[in-house]
Amino acid sequence: MPIYEYHCNTCEQNFEYLVFRSQEPDCCPACSSSQIIRKMSICGFVSKGSAGEPVKTAASSSSCGGCSASSCAGCGH
Repeated sequence: MPIYEYHCNTCEQNFEYLVFRSQEPDCCPACSSSQIIRKMSICGFVSKGSAGEPVKTAASSSSCGGCSASSCAGCGH
């Protein structure tokens, strides 16, 4: 069951919601407005370097130095 991040366009509140079986929230928990949108989340993870040491990375990091794509799938490298 994933936790998604949402933003309320009425009160500008950001909140998280645990989604059961694709059941999205109906309203903002702060102001009860139905003007909410799901935000694009960036996940983080820890991978191991060449010597086995933990290396922090994020999904928004690009391995290409001059690439502006959010992932290597965007530019094909």
